[in-house]
Amino acid sequence: MTDRPEGNPVPASVSTASVSTASLSAADRAESWQDAVSHTFVPMTVDFLEEVPSPGEIVGYRLGFLRISRVQAGPQVVTRCRHLADGDSPTLVLSLQERGTALKEQDGRQTLIRPGGFSLTDTSRVFRKRMAEEFAFTSFHFARAELDVPEKDLRALTATAFSGAGGSAALLTDYLSRMAHQAAELDEAVGRRAAATALDLLALFVDDGAGRARPQGSRSAASFERVKEHILRNLRDPDLSPSTIAAANFMSVRFLHKLFQQEGTTVGGWVRAQRLERCQRDLLRPMAGELGVAGIARRWGFANSSHFTRAFRAAYGMTPRDWQTGAHPTRRNGCSST
Repeated sequence: MTDRPEGNPVPASVSTASVSTASLSAADRAESWQDAVSHTFVPMTVDFLEEVPSPGEIVGYRLGFLRISRVQAGPQVVTRCRHLADGDSPTLVLSLQERGTALKEQDGRQTLIRPGGFSLTDTSRVFRKRMAEEFAFTSFHFARAELDVPEKDLRALTATAFSGAGGSAALLTDYLSRMAHQAAELDEAVGRRAAATALDLLALFVDDGAGRARPQGSRSAASFERVKEHILRNLRDPDLSPSTIAAANFMSVRFLHKLFQQEGTTVGGWVRAQRLERCQRDLLRPMAGELGVAGIARRWGFANSSHFTRAFRAAYGMTPRDWQTGAHPTRRNGCSST
């Protein structure tokens, strides 16, 4: 293993390592690759399907409890035998297939994973993976204990191919691909949050496959709370949008919308309601005389005063000016709070 070259610094929390057999002789490649695969994942045997092994490369990152590895090499078969698996702590590996195909066997099932698809492997049990052509995939490794799903639901998914073309599978693959590409840029705190969100999405995917919704106390609920906190801190920013919110929280826009849909609202609707609530409050304060209606609107992220007036009327049944001058019934009765 070789460390990342000096002069290309990595955030202290993200440890990276890489190995390549390209510079080795054909005679040395097999042993070196066997060691690299076992070191990166778990001990297993590698059988090459070509007389002279093609060069292989593994590039890895760590985000908190999550390890990310991008692997590319030539035709081969990897096997996790029972004597190698016995006694090891349960570890899960989710692999996104990028090039070539992989024939996976585990728990009595056999499936073919094509480019764009993904599969799950439990390394504490016997498995076999055959790649009959040059391939590339990105894998995500983590302890089984990190994933809060029932064991029977997880076992139903091993050695099963998922296309990632729609639904919760698409949310998961979109996020994992994006996180893998940005892994080298993430600092310690952000890396831990990104890894936690990845497990949120995987748990959502497993529950979706079992026909269950995530409980309110789950990691998905925690993700929703983190997103709301971010929005409230940035309400004054007129450029706040689903895309900027998703990017800041290292999730896909589709997953962001899914979080709000589960709460019976939309991203835009929730942001607008928070802004209007604060504008309504500030219109009754002394600052309103100096800022005016348009100034209050801009203060809370409404770039267009006409849009603000329409939104205010739709929400409260009157214009901001009417509210400010006392036309609201509760204000005339002395019930408003400032």
